[in-house]
Amino acid sequence: MERVKVIDSIMGSGKTTYIIKMMNEAPKNEHFIFITPYLDEVTRIKRSCTNRKFYEPKIHSEEGETLYKLDSLHKHLADNNDIVTTHALFSMANETTKELIYSGNYTLILDETMEVVKKLNISKDDLDMLFQNEWIKNNNGTIIWNDEQERNLNREYKGEFQTLKHLAKSKNLILHNESVLFWQFPADIFAQFKQVYNLTYLFDAQIQKYYYDINGIEYELYAVVKDNDSYKLMQHSRQFDKAKKDVLRHKIKIYEGDLNKIGDDYYALSKNWFEKRSVLHKRLKNNILNYYQNILKSKSKDNLWTTFKSHKSKLSGKGYTKGFLACNIKATNEYSHKKSLVYSINRFVNPAIDDYFRSKGIIINEDNFALSEMIQWIWRSAIRNGQDINIYVPSSRMRKLLIDWLENER
Repeated sequence: MERVKVIDSIMGSGKTTYIIKMMNEAPKNEHFIFITPYLDEVTRIKRSCTNRKFYEPKIHSEEGETLYKLDSLHKHLADNNDIVTTHALFSMANETTKELIYSGNYTLILDETMEVVKKLNISKDDLDMLFQNEWIKNNNGTIIWNDEQERNLNREYKGEFQTLKHLAKSKNLILHNESVLFWQFPADIFAQFKQVYNLTYLFDAQIQKYYYDINGIEYELYAVVKDNDSYKLMQHSRQFDKAKKDVLRHKIKIYEGDLNKIGDDYYALSKNWFEKRSVLHKRLKNNILNYYQNILKSKSKDNLWTTFKSHKSKLSGKGYTKGFLACNIKATNEYSHKKSLVYSINRFVNPAIDDYFRSKGIIINEDNFALSEMIQWIWRSAIRNGQDINIYVPSSRMRKLLIDWLENER
């Protein structure tokens, strides 16, 4: 496989338009898999690729047999069809998927980065129980399912850890520090493709970049640049963002005033702050209410806000509760009419994931990660359509990251 071509360009710069043109102009004997988090992008690809037919794997019946999505994906791969599907389905890829991709001479287009490393919610006690009952084995840090145990007992395991069994069978589970279990997307799948394109923004800030690094996957950075009526690829440079940001600076109105005092501390509004500073929850809630009702005088249909899901109920208030959107959501464009935003959160990398990468000699840049996550969230709003937005960012750390980015200082 050639190096992964990471197309790292700001939102709205024409990444998908460039790729659609590339696929439309490619010879008929080339085959593509387009993976996106957005269902409306699936529709766009099917509609815009006029020179080739893209198939979307679905649950359907064939000759009386129900084909689930992964089976459906495999059938399309076996037929050498061009395929468009979601991150969720692609993350289920197994050995059969890899073989079909390799033999089908496919090019992968990965729209946005995926969740490639995920901490599993399983207690140390449950993990110990699975080891003691010999359902799982540790193979040099990789957790594998013990099929022999099922044969010995003459029965299939049907307990509450069915999902873990499925993941262990595909050899994608990693044991860290003898107590934490991670799922990792199978890194060798990228080598099965003739070429891989990754469409994203602020790639250096993303977990997928660090994942490529620990798995020895080589990549090179490009940017999409407008060229008369078309787009072309050029060596990556942050300079290409400058003109876009000059416009954005006047479209994103960041609140400055006394309501920001609550977030002066560097760690204010972090997960730890929410858990330890419960006396301040009421003040933050009142600040949000004040911002929406008195400062913006916004309509509830325009309000979009976020915080940690576990603390959502403490901050919910009249006129904005229904406008909640999780801070890590990527797979939606249905909030693009929202113009009044509150980002009441201070993002840091999950400590377990940070520790896992540190154990591999990789230090994650916390500020870059936080900025990238915040921008992704903000771009679910009306700014994606070039409309003006207002935003209240109580955390001084997060606010400075956003301002520095808009001022081209990051």
